[in-house]
Amino acid sequence: QVQLVESGGGLVQAGGSLRLSCAASGRFFSSYAMGWFRQAPGKEREFVTAISGSGGSTHYADSVKGRFTISRINAKNTVYLQMNSLKPEDTAVYCCAARSGSYYAIDLREYNYWGQGTQVTVSS
Repeated sequence: QVQLVESGGGLVQAGGSLRLSCAASGRFFSSYAMGWFRQAPGKEREFVTAISGSGGSTHYADSVKGRFTISRINAKNTVYLQMNSLKPEDTAVYCCAARSGSYYAIDLREYNYWGQGTQVTVSS
C-alpha cells in the first residue's frame, strides 16, 4: 500500500513558477513509476508528466513540454513537479499517482495509487 500526499500548490500570476511535491509512504519507492495528472473544473483528468522508477526516463504532455520538469529523489520517497512560465490554462487540481512497476504510463488507468491533489491557480 502506498499513500501519497501532495503539497506546494497555490495562487501565482501568469509567468510565475511553483514547485509541487508528492511524498510517498511505504517501502521500495523506486519500484513505482510516478505520474502527475491535473483536472480543471468541468474537464476530465489529464496526463501532465511521468517518470520511471529510477528517474532515468520521463515523458511530458505537449502542453507543458519545456515549461514543467518532473524529478524524484528516491531516498526521500518524493517526486517533484517544477512548473515555470505558468499560464492561466494550467489552473487545475494537480494529483500525483503511483504505478506498480518501474515503467511510466500516460494512461491514468495504469496507476494504482492516488493522492488527494493540490490546487494550482494561475491568474492572468
